Amino acid sequence: MELKIIYKNARCAVIEINDGGIYRTQEPWRIFLNQKEIVTTDKVITSLYDLKPDTQYHLMAENAAGERFMAYFSTSKEYVTLNVRDFGAKGDGTADDTHFIQAAIMACPKNSRVLIPEGIYRVTSLFLKDNVNIELAKGAVLSAFTDRSRFPVFPGMIQSYDEEGEYNLGTWEGNPLSMYTAILTGVGVKNVTVYGQGIIDGNGGREEGNWWYKPKEMEGVFRPRMIFLERCERVVVQGIQVQNSPSWNIHPYFSQDLRFLDLKVLNPKDSPNTDGLDPESCRNVEIAGVYFSLGDDCIAVKSGKIYMGSTYRQPAEDTVIRQCCMRDGHGSVTIGSEMAGGVKNLAVRDCLFINTDRGLRIKTRRGRGKDAVVEGILFENIRMDQVLTPFVINCFYFCDPDGHSEYVRTKEALPADGRTPEIRTLTFRNIEAKNCHVAAAYMYGLPEKKIGLVEMENVHVSFAEHAQSGQPAMMEGCDEHTSRQGIYANNIDTLILRNVQVEGQAGEPVETENIGHLIQE
Repeated sequence: MELKIIYKNARCAVIEINDGGIYRTQEPWRIFLNQKEIVTTDKVITSLYDLKPDTQYHLMAENAAGERFMAYFSTSKEYVTLNVRDFGAKGDGTADDTHFIQAAIMACPKNSRVLIPEGIYRVTSLFLKDNVNIELAKGAVLSAFTDRSRFPVFPGMIQSYDEEGEYNLGTWEGNPLSMYTAILTGVGVKNVTVYGQGIIDGNGGREEGNWWYKPKEMEGVFRPRMIFLERCERVVVQGIQVQNSPSWNIHPYFSQDLRFLDLKVLNPKDSPNTDGLDPESCRNVEIAGVYFSLGDDCIAVKSGKIYMGSTYRQPAEDTVIRQCCMRDGHGSVTIGSEMAGGVKNLAVRDCLFINTDRGLRIKTRRGRGKDAVVEGILFENIRMDQVLTPFVINCFYFCDPDGHSEYVRTKEALPADGRTPEIRTLTFRNIEAKNCHVAAAYMYGLPEKKIGLVEMENVHVSFAEHAQSGQPAMMEGCDEHTSRQGIYANNIDTLILRNVQVEGQAGEPVETENIGHLIQE
């Protein structure tokens, strides 16, 4: 067992208990600070609150058998705390508190805290600034209005005065399009922390005028996110609960050095476009200890559609996802489909997937472009239960207005050109998927640009007793009534299967077509 402090500020700390558990520890642990018991936890990653600034702490974890593990840490210094109530915020669930909270944020000096205490604070958009720490205390709710007329608009693209440059603000599903500003919005800010035990509630609903009413029809401009970070650096979001988002919950965009720790991201299973956390063209991102339950992909790593990808050529790179729990979404961890800038060096470790449609999902298509390169992808130590199809690699994803065109859907080899994406290297290791339904794995590359290398090692898949039928991948020609299909692989240069077992399938455990080299051990 190993006890680590993975994050701390002046008022809280995040600890990691490595006892071999995935998301949940193998047994409960009692946590002591300075010899005082403060909590019992069964989570690998746990947050500790109500700490004092500039104070040294002795941390101890103890299990039922009396085993003890210890560590020491000191909290950061804090200059002042600005309580938003002192700035006029009511927190009564009725008054508009946006300007009062914004005033506290703008007035906050470096190494200080904006405190949002218990209460319901009605807001539209709040804007972050450099070097601000915002604590949403236990019982505090930022409750968003749903009246579009109250929200500012970010234009999608603004032409520079000399017409040689451009300034992108708004974005929607990989394109530079106008959108409403998020509940928490950061543009170009650095050294920001948003943390605590409180809630950000987007109040999304299906009644007329609300965000989820006729979601495929744009009303005014595109729907806002809950948290939007554009060209930001060194941002930490920790502890809070994000729920009922108008669209994507947390959307970092062209940002770097980001940490998302011990969050809860909650939306109804049928809520539209409510992806949990979508880092788009971001570098050095850590997502750890986050619980997702929502209506779309839990995590979707993206890098824009063809204009943004080919113009800025900023891949999503150096992303680590670990000790997370994904429940009820379409995909647990997804790459794409907006990935025209490429996705590189993504590691997903020690995660739990429950009741999602797909587990590890890659979706791309012709037209994403030559910069849409996927490489250095590692998935390991994953446990899945009741996932319809655990592994999906789909190079014929039928999104966008031309998604059903002959160019996108044909399985005949076309010339590889500037529109052709590429998947190079994927590794799946130490993965158990039980009670799956539709297929163990469905992998279909482009005939003109085959998937380079897929390596599966120590992978065990078993089907549910009463497996549901369904469509393993969103592509034309994919069987919509498949049930208990094993591993299907098409258009791959090298496929390596080491200690891969599929139990309870209807036909052959492995079916391949157009494989350059197949190694089974």
